[in-house]
Amino acid sequence: MAAVIDHVDREKLTMAKAINRALRDAMAEDPAVLTFGEDVGPLGGVFRVTDGLTREFGEDRCFDTPLAESGIMGFAVGLAMNGMRPVVEMQFDAFAYPAFEQIVSHVAKLRNRTRGKVSVPVVIRIPYAGGIGGVEHHCDSSESYYAHTPGLHVVAPSTPGDAYGLLREAIASPDPVVFLEPKKLYWAEDEVPLGTGTVPGIGTAVVRRPGTDATLIAYGPSVPVALDAAEAAAREGRSLQVVDLRSIVPFDDETVFAAVRSTGRAVVIAEASGFASVSSEIAARVGEHCFHSLAAPVRRITGFDIPFPPPKLEHFQLPSVDRVLDAVDDLQWEDQ
Repeated sequence: MAAVIDHVDREKLTMAKAINRALRDAMAEDPAVLTFGEDVGPLGGVFRVTDGLTREFGEDRCFDTPLAESGIMGFAVGLAMNGMRPVVEMQFDAFAYPAFEQIVSHVAKLRNRTRGKVSVPVVIRIPYAGGIGGVEHHCDSSESYYAHTPGLHVVAPSTPGDAYGLLREAIASPDPVVFLEPKKLYWAEDEVPLGTGTVPGIGTAVVRRPGTDATLIAYGPSVPVALDAAEAAAREGRSLQVVDLRSIVPFDDETVFAAVRSTGRAVVIAEASGFASVSSEIAARVGEHCFHSLAAPVRRITGFDIPFPPPKLEHFQLPSVDRVLDAVDDLQWEDQ
C-alpha cells in the first residue's frame, strides 16, 4: 500500500479529466511515458480522455495508431522491453479482444519467461462496462479474462481521485496493469488529490461506507449502485457497509474478510455475467475464509449470462438498487 499524504494539492475534476491529468503529470515527469491508441492523438479519444496531450507533448509522445489492436499491443511490448513505459488505449472494452493473445502470451509472461530479467511496464487502458446506452462491442465487462491471467494487475477505480492516483501508480509499476475505466463514471466529479502516493495503492480495498447489518462488495461502476442501495436501506432502518475493491488483482483479502466478519452477511455486486466471474471468486473466497462468521450464504447481483443487450434493455442487465435490496432482504434476517 502506498503511503497516503495528508497535505496535497487538490482539484475538482471529472474522472475523465482526472485520468487526463494523471497521464499529463506522468508524461511531464518521465520522458519514457508514451500514450497511444486509436484516435487518442489530435482528437483526444472518443471520450476526450487524452485531449490536449498531443499539443503539449508532440506526436512522438501521444499519437494515433492503425485500427489494429493486436498491432498496438505488440508495439507496446517491444517498446516496454526497450525501456519505455507505454500507456495504450483500447478504444472500447470488446475492441481489446484482438489484442488478447498478445496480452496473455507476452505481456503477462515475459517477466516469468526471462526469470525477471525483462519487465513489461505497460498500462492497458480499457473503457469498460455499460450504462451509456452503447451497442454490442461497446459495453462488455471483461475483467474476468484479465483477472484469470497470472502476471497481470487489474485495477477498476470508482472515483476520480482513485482514477488519478491508481493510474499514476500503474504507470510507475514494473508490472503490466490492465486499467479498467468505467465509462458511465467518466463524468462523475469530485475533489482529486494530485501527485503520487495520495491514495491507497494497488492491491488495497477501502470501506466507502460503514455499516453493521451486511456488507456490500463492489468495484468500478457498481460502487455507486452499492452506495445508493446503502442509502436507501438506511431510510428503512438497515445499516449496510460498502467495500470498494479498487484493485481486483492483487485482491485485498484482509480488508474484505474483516468487513464481512464484522457484519456476518455479504452481497457481491458486479456488472459482468455471474458465471465463472470475478464475483464468483469473491464469493468463494469469502465463503472459504469467513464461513464461521456468516449468518447467511453470500449473495451475488450480477449481469445475466447473455451477450450485452441492446441499449433499450440494458437497464434490465445492469445491477440496480432494487436488485441489491432484494438480495439483502434474502439474507436470512429471521435467524437474528
